[in-house]
Amino acid sequence: MKTLLRLLLKSQNQRNRSGLPQTEKGMTLVELLVGAIMAFLIITPMLGFVVDMLNTDRREQVKSNTEQDLQAAVDFIAQDLSQAIYIYDGKGINDIKNQLPPSDATKTPILVFWKRQQIEKSVPINSTIEKPKNCDASKCNDTYVLSLVAYYQFKEPDPKSIWCQPSGGDCPTRIARYEIRDGVKNPSTLAYYVDDDTTIGQRKDPAFNEKFDPSKPKENVTDVAGLAKDESGAKNPQVLVNYIDHSTVAVPAPPDCKTTLGVQDLPAPALPLTQADLLIADNSTNSFYACVDTSKNLARVTIRGNSLRRLQPNNADFKTTSSAYFPTATVQVQGLGAAGK
Repeated sequence: MKTLLRLLLKSQNQRNRSGLPQTEKGMTLVELLVGAIMAFLIITPMLGFVVDMLNTDRREQVKSNTEQDLQAAVDFIAQDLSQAIYIYDGKGINDIKNQLPPSDATKTPILVFWKRQQIEKSVPINSTIEKPKNCDASKCNDTYVLSLVAYYQFKEPDPKSIWCQPSGGDCPTRIARYEIRDGVKNPSTLAYYVDDDTTIGQRKDPAFNEKFDPSKPKENVTDVAGLAKDESGAKNPQVLVNYIDHSTVAVPAPPDCKTTLGVQDLPAPALPLTQADLLIADNSTNSFYACVDTSKNLARVTIRGNSLRRLQPNNADFKTTSSAYFPTATVQVQGLGAAGK
């Protein structure tokens, strides 16, 4: 009996002990600190990797944009040059420089040529009734006029200009195009139509010289007095492309034009052609230059862009180690034929 009572009391005591609540433990401050340090060591390299990927992607994107802009520019120049009847070489541009649109330390003529410019639906079939400004396909024909085209390299001096964004540092250069062209003439009288009978695009530019003779391309190139008039094509250049390389140190030198164009010197007593005769460049950035053989009416044009300048104002100069971000586009074109032929 006593033994049975002891067993019951022992069993009851064990059940009471097993029902007591156990104390729960949390994380200590040291454990939280260790966890935060470990998370920092893991996340920081990952963030750096992501930022680096984003920067690389952005650089590749602006590089691609620059390549597309350069290709579009050389395609436009090639189309323009394909209509050329006379292309001035380096010596020729130097000879006529005072007859061209103004040039200075910030504006350098690189490519200058004469072309045939088409003006659509501008010559009336019946000139006694119709006027050029009222022309349509049923009443008028297309015509061609002479046009002087000049591509300049502009160096932007103002760091706050729209052509110098992001602002600060040395500004990129750009390529601008001038065009000075003849106007539509009455086929019956061979005289120019009066302004009231024509649109602006059908009129002669004030800087166009009526005395110009294609067989004498260095004489009467422009009307110098007309160059100063605001409405002249010589006063309103059209920007073809921006973000052309502005670097002046360690830039690649232009190739030898005689080798590039396959130019052969004329027999004696003619003087041998030199690089200075054939090459047209600004002699500092060498980012836009042309090799021209006037006798063959042949030109090879090269443009080098600067994609880094789209992202940053400083440390965007040409370096051999980052040459991939300075894409180059080249085109070689032969014009229609020699002037006067």
